[in-house]
Amino acid sequence: MFRMTRQADYGIVLLACFAQREEGDSLNARDLAAEVHLPVPMASKILKALARAGLLASQRGVKGGYRLARRPDEISLAEIIDALEGPIGITDCSSGDHSSCDIAALCAVRGKWQSISGAMREALGSISLASMAGPPEPGPAAAAGRRPLPSAPARGKRARKEGSP
Repeated sequence: MFRMTRQADYGIVLLACFAQREEGDSLNARDLAAEVHLPVPMASKILKALARAGLLASQRGVKGGYRLARRPDEISLAEIIDALEGPIGITDCSSGDHSSCDIAALCAVRGKWQSISGAMREALGSISLASMAGPPEPGPAAAAGRRPLPSAPARGKRARKEGSP
C-alpha cells in the first residue's frame, strides 16, 4: 500500500487552515494545533519544516506566528510533500537515491519506476493548496455523471397514501 506519512497529511491540514483565511493572516503553533486537534509539539515541528522549505514565513514576537509565504494557488501538494518527506518516489532509486539499492545498475524495471514516480510528482504538482482547502468536490458518482442511488422507500401511512394510485 502506498501512503504518505502522517506528518505530510497533517502538514497539508495545517496549511489548509492558512489557505482558508485572509491573505497575510498570521497564526501561532498553539492556536493552529488546537484548531486541528494536534499536539503542539507535532504542529510546531511541521510548521518549522514548512518554514525552512519556504512555504511559510515566520515572525517572532508577541504578535508572531506563521503565514503563507505565497498564495495558496501557487503552492502544490508536491512541494508540501517534498518539504516534509523528501523527494516523491515509489522506490528509493526512482526518487534519485541510487546508493540504497545494490542492483540499481542491473535493474530491468528501474526506468518504469522512474516513469511512475514522475507521473505521481506531476499529478501532485497539479493540485494546489487552494483546491485542497476549498469545498469538498462531489463524490465519484457525480463526477462520472451518474445520479446517486435513490434513498430507501418511506414507511408508514403517509408513504402508502403517496404511493397509492
